[in-house]
Amino acid sequence: MTTVAKPQMTAGLIVALAGAATLAGAWFFQLVVGLAPCPLCLEQRLPYYVGVPLALIAVVLAARGSASGSRVVLALAGLMMAGGAVLAAYHAGIEWHWWAGPTACSGAGPVQGGNLLTDLNNARVVRCDEAPWRLAGISLAGYNALIAAALALIAFAAAVQPGARSGQAHGSSSVSQ
Repeated sequence: MTTVAKPQMTAGLIVALAGAATLAGAWFFQLVVGLAPCPLCLEQRLPYYVGVPLALIAVVLAARGSASGSRVVLALAGLMMAGGAVLAAYHAGIEWHWWAGPTACSGAGPVQGGNLLTDLNNARVVRCDEAPWRLAGISLAGYNALIAAALALIAFAAAVQPGARSGQAHGSSSVSQ
């Protein structure tokens, strides 16, 4: 009889659901509120695009009793979230002007053709060094740094926890997964 690797399953669900909610929040601010993302904002989504499916894979592995497989996949998801936290902290530092950002960090996009001067005058430039929204003094990049760091810690904590053991009823020996 195999038992479920509960710490890994719980952590995987938290990382997947909170990661998906974070992406939904980013899309909400972009599509509903109208805050156009800068290139660094778009790059900060990439760890979630990889980390959320990895966390779901970890949940499936844990549900099937593969604690060791689940731990490995959670560690990978944790690495993605840690990388996202570093990128988001870098972006938040750029917004606070603690360090310079990329010189090409603008969201103007390509010119559509036709009248070049008109297209350039109508181009909307989204700068990486200006936070368009803050709550309690923290920008969206700052909140993303905090969320991604917390998700990385959750994933790493579950990745180092021993998982479920499988054994037979009637007192036979247990073998770790």
